[in-house]
Amino acid sequence: MKRFAPLCLGLVVLTAFSALAEEKTAEEKKPATITFSEGQLEMTVPEGWKTIKPRVNIIEHEFRVPGANGDEDSGRVTMMGASGGVEANVLRWKGQFTKMSKDAVEKEETISNTPVHIVELTGDFKDQRGPFAPAEVKEGYTMLGAIFTTEKQGEYYLKFYGPSDTVEKNKEKFMEMVNSFKIK
Repeated sequence: MKRFAPLCLGLVVLTAFSALAEEKTAEEKKPATITFSEGQLEMTVPEGWKTIKPRVNIIEHEFRVPGANGDEDSGRVTMMGASGGVEANVLRWKGQFTKMSKDAVEKEETISNTPVHIVELTGDFKDQRGPFAPAEVKEGYTMLGAIFTTEKQGEYYLKFYGPSDTVEKNKEKFMEMVNSFKIK
């Protein structure tokens, strides 16, 4: 009987740690809510997108999206406030491509009584790691963008780019994030 006591204790401890690990894993998979514009706006981040430190200070939130099967590069999602207008920023996004493989898709929706401009671009993307860094051209990339033109908080830009397969695999999640936009 004395031999079984340590074994039973070990099994109890192992079971407890396993249950805690499963609980933590389930929590990590729950979609997170982010706030921006000093807490006035919010969105839900899709499950599986990892929050990372933004590369540059003007970006409020940044996420890494796991690459689709065969994609070495992961996708990058950024959220930031800016100005300049919808048209100028869409032109700037188009200028980040050296060659477009299909025409840009642009549409306007209304979410939480806010005009939202949705943009999809595909082609060879100039991936620039910072304002003065040299760009590396990445073939076969797609960019999805959403421009929220709020009445009181100004414009906010949600941009997702990466290998086309990765973006296509996560397009529905991106649109779920866009549609989760709320003004508090």
